Amino acid sequence: MPSGYIYSAGIHPWNAAEGDLRQLEQMLRHPDVKAVGEAGIDLLKGPPADVQIDVFRRQVALSEQSGKPVVVHCVKALQGLMALRSELKPVQPWIYHGFRGKPQMARQLVNAGMFVSFGSKFNEESVREIPSDRLLIETDDSEFQIEAVAALVASALKKSVGEVIRLCSSNLSRILDL
Repeated sequence: MPSGYIYSAGIHPWNAAEGDLRQLEQMLRHPDVKAVGEAGIDLLKGPPADVQIDVFRRQVALSEQSGKPVVVHCVKALQGLMALRSELKPVQPWIYHGFRGKPQMARQLVNAGMFVSFGSKFNEESVREIPSDRLLIETDDSEFQIEAVAALVASALKKSVGEVIRLCSSNLSRILDL
């Protein structure tokens, strides 16, 4: 891993059947690896849900052991995700990545104590549902630069791009203990 960057390491739900949890545990010891993930449940792609859920549970345990937050990938599995969160009662933050859902779902995530991260495609009403201390932005695999995503979110929130960047940077620094 090139130094000067921060990383997350996890077993994506699409790869849950072949993921190596021992290798992941070793990677989480690296000082530049600041989060676990993407980890989660995807009911549209990947191995059966029970396999994904088992691997996700184990990654949550690694998150708790390592003191690192989880970057959550969740597709068509919100109720299962919320049930796991309630059952596992994690101390480490969970970041719902690439959120595109409706405002009601956004409220549900926030009420469960999660952070919500938005990429270049999102529901503007949902962005407005997220308290400023729970908001994050991302580029994921899009061609957008982070400043472009910040501009889209800023427009939805009627804030300046600089304000959104400062806010999200502060939230990320707090989550990752930077």
